[in-house]
Order: sequence, then structure tokens, then C-alpha cells
Amino acid sequence: MTGGVDVLVEGAGSGEAAAGRFKEKRVVFLKQLVGSGLLLVSGPFKVNEISLRRVNQAYVIATSTKVDVSRVNVDKIDDKYFSKEVEKKVEKGEGEFFEEKKEEKNVLPQEKKDDQKAVDAVLLKAIECVPELKAYLSARFSLKSGMKPHEFVF
Repeated sequence: MTGGVDVLVEGAGSGEAAAGRFKEKRVVFLKQLVGSGLLLVSGPFKVNEISLRRVNQAYVIATSTKVDVSRVNVDKIDDKYFSKEVEKKVEKGEGEFFEEKKEEKNVLPQEKKDDQKAVDAVLLKAIECVPELKAYLSARFSLKSGMKPHEFVF
């Protein structure tokens, strides 16, 4: 259900994210992507440093907590939004082969930064309407000894 708060578990991410980096974090579910069936989630970034990303349903625990996401516009975000541009390989001559290749840092395009800010602005307003929700989202999910997750009502 859109607007639900989900917990990411071991292995979360669709290949582009390290498995343990987002483990035990809480995110807001925005929509299910049509082509792949992956879930589009966001932290929001200012609360728990999770940007817009795709997550496989197998790595999510749904909770009963809800956030109003009716005003969040994520219509243009689909699977193509997350695809990377492929560079064509150029054959190198002997001189170019031995030259050191300068590594460029992966820089996020300005369009994606603007999209993240737009989604976060609307989400933060919705989160501030519910008391203690910001603290709940920023806290990691964890179990203590003796807790049985199969007996929980999320």
C-alpha cells in the first residue's frame, strides 16, 4: 500500500546498493514500478539518508504505519530513470594503452538531485504532521534477545 512505512532487511537494493548499507532502515513506500515489479522507496534523505531507490519486495517488511503520499509526484520515475548510460569502448593505440587512466567520481546528475529534493519536501511536510514519526523513521529496526519476530504485529 503506497504510503506505508517499510523496514529494509538483509540484501535490500536492486543490485546497485551494498547489502548491509541500508539494512534495518525504515523507508516510505511510494509506488510499485510497472516493468520490473520493484518498489520505489525514499527515506526521505534528510531523515535517514536513503534517496529514491528501487527495492525488491523480498527484502521489505511492511509495517502498519502510514504516511500521506498523495501529493508526492513520482509519475516520471520508472525503471529507465535508474539505468546508467553505457559508454562505448574505443580501441586504443599502443601509446594510449600504457597511459594512466584518470578515474572520475560518479557524480549524480542535477536532475536526480532536484527530483530528490522535490519528493523530500512533500514527504517531510507529511511526516511532520504525525508526531514522533520523524524519530521513528530515523531509528534503525532491531531485535533484542528473546524477541520473536513471527509474533510481532508490524
